[in-house]
Amino acid sequence: MAMAEKVRILLVKRKITVTDLAKRLGMSQSNLSNKLSRDNFSEKELQEIAEALNCDLDIRFTLRDTGEQV
Repeated sequence: MAMAEKVRILLVKRKITVTDLAKRLGMSQSNLSNKLSRDNFSEKELQEIAEALNCDLDIRFTLRDTGEQV
């Protein structure tokens, strides 16, 4: 699942609009909407989104053949 899709799910769960999240992040609604449509977020931005939505962020790679997580 793409990060943008996950962010949209969190917005629904938290009952927050894209405009509200953009305000919390100190960016314009159009900028956030563009990032969501392109699924283009830096790790720092994802951390800020997690904070704004009162969530923990866990990014990891998992080796498919062994299941080892890095």
